[in-house]
Amino acid sequence: MADIIRLLPDHVANQIAAGEVVQRPASVVKELLENSIDAGATSIKLIVKDGGKTLIQVVDDGIGMSETDARLSFERHATSKISSAEDLFNLRTKGFRGEALASIAAIAHVDMQTKRTEAEVGVRLKIEGSKVVSQEVTATPVGTSISVKNLFFNIPARRNFLKSNQVELRHIIDEFHRVTLVHPAIEFHFYNNGSEIFNLPKTKSRQRVVHVFGNKMQDRLVPLEESTEVVSISGFVCKPEYAKKSRGEQFFFANDRFIKSPYLHHAVVSAFEGLIKPDYHPGYFLFLEVDPKSIDINIHPTKTEVKFDDEHTLYAILKSAIKHSLGQFNVAPVLDFNRDSNLDTPYAYQNKEAVIPGVTVDPSFNPFSDTTVKKTTGTQFQKVSSKGWENLYEGLVTQEKDDFSSVHIESETEIQSSLYAENDITSESGTTFQLQRKYVVSTIKSGLLVIHQNRAHQRVLYEKFLGEITLKKGVSQQLLFPLEMHFNESERILLKELQDCLRNVGFAFEDISEETVKVTAIPVMVSESRIGTVLDQLLSDYKEGFSMESISQAELLAQGLAQNLAVKSGEVLDEESQWALVNDLFGCKEPELSPAHKKTFTIISDLDLEKKLS
Repeated sequence: MADIIRLLPDHVANQIAAGEVVQRPASVVKELLENSIDAGATSIKLIVKDGGKTLIQVVDDGIGMSETDARLSFERHATSKISSAEDLFNLRTKGFRGEALASIAAIAHVDMQTKRTEAEVGVRLKIEGSKVVSQEVTATPVGTSISVKNLFFNIPARRNFLKSNQVELRHIIDEFHRVTLVHPAIEFHFYNNGSEIFNLPKTKSRQRVVHVFGNKMQDRLVPLEESTEVVSISGFVCKPEYAKKSRGEQFFFANDRFIKSPYLHHAVVSAFEGLIKPDYHPGYFLFLEVDPKSIDINIHPTKTEVKFDDEHTLYAILKSAIKHSLGQFNVAPVLDFNRDSNLDTPYAYQNKEAVIPGVTVDPSFNPFSDTTVKKTTGTQFQKVSSKGWENLYEGLVTQEKDDFSSVHIESETEIQSSLYAENDITSESGTTFQLQRKYVVSTIKSGLLVIHQNRAHQRVLYEKFLGEITLKKGVSQQLLFPLEMHFNESERILLKELQDCLRNVGFAFEDISEETVKVTAIPVMVSESRIGTVLDQLLSDYKEGFSMESISQAELLAQGLAQNLAVKSGEVLDEESQWALVNDLFGCKEPELSPAHKKTFTIISDLDLEKKLS
């Protein structure tokens, strides 16, 4: 039998390696930005066109490369970051695998210009599908500029799997956030289709977070600082009142590298236990510094999944540090028997001296004297008569008693009526009642119909909003005074993408290009006080679900609105509302399931009741 095992050609091997490193345009952005940071750049520009499909360009002012280094950088397993196997256990750089540029060049058109400080001229390389098309001398500034064009040009199948430009742009922005947040000392610029999205100057960590996610983060951040022999932790956690149902601004960095760690995320959530609702997630920006020998960052090609030697100790330290920070800044309640916060001097009066108030006394004033006396009013004196002062209090005691008894009787009547209303399981019609403020129970011929009020209302609202979006017949109410809301760049991109669907539901916005967006109209079903919460949660939900291919944009939006506006478990419904919910539910096309595919009702038959009582 002939030999069947053979070596793959280099271009095929490079394309296979590219599949591990380059999954989408955002993967290219990550690798190029990390290379610029390792090159010691102080200013980095990212230029993107058509969601990275047409062009991704990164320009930095780092140390640059020589002609030989520029050529070798596109070879597989060629790197300047490590020289021996021992270096893998003491990593301080990012792109150490030496496959990024080789993988990118295998599936795209790459144009690189680079120049070292001591060199008079630079070098320019053009590579297409791992083949060097040209290499020439060129005049270029100190640093490196790499342009990646026509990604996956030689793998049409991979290119067809890419999402829309807006979706790919959001992935790029996510990677941009992960790199920029951990390097506040570097200046970053981000351009998309010719317009500037981010302009991040050199600053401190807190201001970098504010610049990236908007001014609204300024009052949400609680600083955290803890240093031990095992780990040094710094960064910020968001206040509990800003926790969200979906995971939003949650970032872990280990040794200046973005990581994903469900175990450490659980430590953060447990530290917020009792401060946020069970299904909510807090925001955080946490930077961990550990011994490089105690962390393995090479267990995954994207290097976002890492393994720590002693995760249990990290868990305990992180949890206690967050609890201490929340208590220190009076975000969480603390027990302290040695001091009374009520006795603390307010901040505005700490450096001020006490002012003794001036008191004026009329020594001749006698309230029990029958003669006229002088009464001070400012600097003038007015003569009044104190005769008959005892009569002022006549009838007051009787009136107080009467008023108190009437108030007591009325309040007692209200309490009794409310108690009867909550526990009245047989209304006048005898057909519907509310159970545990969670279920609506109705009698039917075959037994009892038990409806989950939250899920049922979600189904009703979902079909209503989906119909309005599809038919473009949403009813809106104009606001007399437009609401001003703050959105960061990533949220504004989502808002622009959803603008048409939101307009069909009833929302109306002014210019969305600025950080402050004015809401001029809202749907009839949404109260003005809940607009901020609804839109924030809607954008978060949509961002979490946009990668689901089987769900359309309209369905995601309708589902998000339904979840936010539906009647919650625990709300009291009067008989009219109960009847309306029952009728609306069975007027839906699919009354059995909620938008999240959970059962909305169940039927307890007479036979089931007889079995229970037998």
